[in-house]
Amino acid sequence: MTLSPDDIAAIWLTLKLASIVTVLLILISTPIAWWLARTQSWLKGPINAIVAMPLVLPPTVLGFYLLLFLGPQGAMGQLLAKIGVSPLPFSFSGLVVASMLYSLPFVVQPIQNAFIAMGDRPLEAASTLRASPWDSFIHVAVPLAKPGYISAAVLGFAHTIGEFGVVLMIGGNISNETRVISIQIYDHVEALEYGQAHTLSLLMIVFAFVVLAFLYSTQKRQKSKGLTGGLL
Repeated sequence: MTLSPDDIAAIWLTLKLASIVTVLLILISTPIAWWLARTQSWLKGPINAIVAMPLVLPPTVLGFYLLLFLGPQGAMGQLLAKIGVSPLPFSFSGLVVASMLYSLPFVVQPIQNAFIAMGDRPLEAASTLRASPWDSFIHVAVPLAKPGYISAAVLGFAHTIGEFGVVLMIGGNISNETRVISIQIYDHVEALEYGQAHTLSLLMIVFAFVVLAFLYSTQKRQKSKGLTGGLL
């Protein structure tokens, strides 16, 4: 079964979404993961819980409250309207925001674990050489946490590719705008187009296998070197 133009459009939109979300999450998750790995504050537990909530919340719950919050009558929706920004629901930008929140723990936790595994000794050594905290972070901590960043990027990208509930709630089903692969498969099944659904589903299965095989082989090499960057 060949891919239809709508299938190809959904694939490219999904890859675009996953790429943007992964880059933004790496940037946003780095300071969060660093703080969680280093702090002794009593807020560490609650913040960890908030970051991890998408792991246990049904996607439709997160999507529902995002829809209310970002909608025209929501707090953020009204604020955006005042500065001339269009409502985020049922737009690609809305998909990016929703996907970032839903994939957050898959990016924060591997980086956080890598920072924890690094320990204090490298930073103490950098300090004795009169490196500033910023230099120590950029030139010591981040390079040593590279395995965590690899895991985070792979997991964040793959998790965004496979989202359904959140993207359907916040993005709807708009061709070339919010219709990603998972929604395209759903549409094929609803239309009893099982052949096309099989084709896209098999692509997703192959993608998932390749991603997981790469991730496990990478983590195996990390463990042999005494490093870690796993999810939990």
